[in-house]
Amino acid sequence: MFEFIKNTNSLLQLSIIIINYKSCQLVIDCIQSIYEQNSACACEIIVVDNNSEDSSKEKITGLFPGVVWIEMKYNSGFARANNEGIRHSKGEVVLLLNPDTIVKDDAISKCYNNFAQSDYAACGLQILNPDNTPQVSGLYAVKGGLNFLLQLPYAGSLLKFIGNGLKFSKPNVPVAIGVVEVDWINGAFLMVKRAAVERAGLLDEDFFLYAEEAEWCSRLKKTGKLCIYGGIHIIHLQAGTSLPTFQSEDKAYKNIFDKKVLQIMVSTFVRIRKEFGVGWFLFILLIFILDIPVFLIGVSITFLFMLKDGYTFNDFFGYVKNIAKTILLTHHIILNKPYFYKML
Repeated sequence: MFEFIKNTNSLLQLSIIIINYKSCQLVIDCIQSIYEQNSACACEIIVVDNNSEDSSKEKITGLFPGVVWIEMKYNSGFARANNEGIRHSKGEVVLLLNPDTIVKDDAISKCYNNFAQSDYAACGLQILNPDNTPQVSGLYAVKGGLNFLLQLPYAGSLLKFIGNGLKFSKPNVPVAIGVVEVDWINGAFLMVKRAAVERAGLLDEDFFLYAEEAEWCSRLKKTGKLCIYGGIHIIHLQAGTSLPTFQSEDKAYKNIFDKKVLQIMVSTFVRIRKEFGVGWFLFILLIFILDIPVFLIGVSITFLFMLKDGYTFNDFFGYVKNIAKTILLTHHIILNKPYFYKML
């Protein structure tokens, strides 16, 4: 049984916000690791439940009675749930932490101590897979969101080949060494100063899942620089909560045919519109539409020559379906008025 020791300081140092949606055991493991690996940082833990409709509250608050529990009345996704946690938080620094993370080597305290004394507006750390191989923790913004085109079937591979040949810089930081300044931070571990939140605003509640942290970081970056602390690590069971929920086997978010990646596709287009404008949104969407005949030709060749590796006609039809659903949302995206882009 773990007990939370309430902070007695007039100003709480850190508020840790964890979103729960049918991920009770992951949340328990995450919180337990926080208590075991948080030696020098006065914090509160806030769990926001996205209407799990299970016994999560009883189990989690039973083990950790000091946890602040917030109930959403519906599955509100990442942005809205985190915003609710931020509104209830009291810390001078806020940490958005995925439930499928495990804290190692006092990572949160180390990150906070470096961050609180810095001029950075937001920070992350080096995220690792369970086997200690690195995950992408920080990224660089590409003008117009052009890097999204790398996800295109066939055409995306050609663009990657051309980019490698021309030695274009990669849009991500594969491994952070030392302190690396970035444009946006992986939302699995995103630490932000309250002063920056007050200036930049909360996460955009048009988003349900995906791309919301990229859009938020674009606004946070206007208040100060963002960085990754490469010498501090945390374990992330990548997509540990979303894969079972969406019945998807794709952890890399590169499959653009199933319903999970329809959400990614729509969210990314919304982010491009908000961050780069209508022109870039329409341009990227046009390229995705023009890739349909390219995709069909590639699939036909794969079928005719019975190639083992390649896309299938089911993949093609899934892609066309996702593009069609995105096109139906075009007027909402262009107008950029409040709209909840929940595709799941």
